[in-house]
Amino acid sequence: MKLIDEDDKEISEINMTPFVDIILVVLIIFMVAATFIVEGKIKLNLPKSTTAETGKTIKDKIEISIDKTGKIFLNGKQTTKQQLKEFLKTLKDKNTPVILRSDKDTKFQNVISIIDICREEGLENYIIETIK
Repeated sequence: MKLIDEDDKEISEINMTPFVDIILVVLIIFMVAATFIVEGKIKLNLPKSTTAETGKTIKDKIEISIDKTGKIFLNGKQTTKQQLKEFLKTLKDKNTPVILRSDKDTKFQNVISIIDICREEGLENYIIETIK
């Protein structure tokens, strides 16, 4: 009579649980890193819009951002209204698109003053960025 203990059987299967755990962690890290890369360094809480366009890539653009305290950023660097006006005067191509990004909690007057500066310098091609 032979007694076989179930614990003495050879393990012939690969345990997939640790592999799946590692893949999920890597996926989460990738998603978080991709979010920081896409949103840039200036923390803005963009307003929501049901008609927002996504996925457009525009070359040769000017990006103007306004945070909730009213600070102005030109292509990621903090600037003043006067410096912005001087920069826009030096543009050769007045059809260059201006991407206007504004925190939803900033005063609307801040946005209007930037649009006025753009219009004064002959820039009429601007896009107000929102999220969907």
